[in-house]
Amino acid sequence: METNWTQAFQPLFQQYGKRKHPLDYQNRYQLVVMVILSAQDSDKHINELAPDIFAAYPNMNALSRATEADLQHHIGSVRNWGNKAKWLIKLAQTVGDDENIPRTMEQLTKLPGLGRKSANVIIRESGDTAEGVIVDLHVLRVAPRLGIADEADAAKPEKVEKKIMAVIPPEFWNEAGMAISFLGRELCRPTNPKCDVCPMNTVCVYYKNQS
Repeated sequence: METNWTQAFQPLFQQYGKRKHPLDYQNRYQLVVMVILSAQDSDKHINELAPDIFAAYPNMNALSRATEADLQHHIGSVRNWGNKAKWLIKLAQTVGDDENIPRTMEQLTKLPGLGRKSANVIIRESGDTAEGVIVDLHVLRVAPRLGIADEADAAKPEKVEKKIMAVIPPEFWNEAGMAISFLGRELCRPTNPKCDVCPMNTVCVYYKNQS
């Protein structure tokens, strides 16, 4: 029998739905900067650096006047900081003011350093209409375990995103990816997943195969 994923996801939405992203941002400008910095780095690390970064660059306008050398003082410990510094400066110069930060997938992904995953996070956290599903490293691991995607898809974020979008109605897209991500962070860990307390264990392929 085919899984009704909209129904199956309801306990997950009850547990994690509407929970704020782990990046500790205060406004959309900070969110955009932190999303770019957190790629291939940890949210925890970026949260630790954020107060100093935003004390020095409180808005897009201030950031647009920074140099890469200036930014190195604040983000030199971030993975791939050199490229990220270039992207942030170019993005700030392109956007100009905080209120000009785009609100759609098409416009966000035109900006330097922002791919679909980052754009989906910004759209979700801004409360805008979802155009896709957040697929981070946790979602890439958990979606195949659940049986929504195949193991072979685990290195293909856009393929996993399309598969989730195909089984969940658009009104749940903003919450689906983030809820799966929280599940992956807290219960569905890479090793020793806590299957016995997982709200998805009734439909999970991985759990069925372990039992």
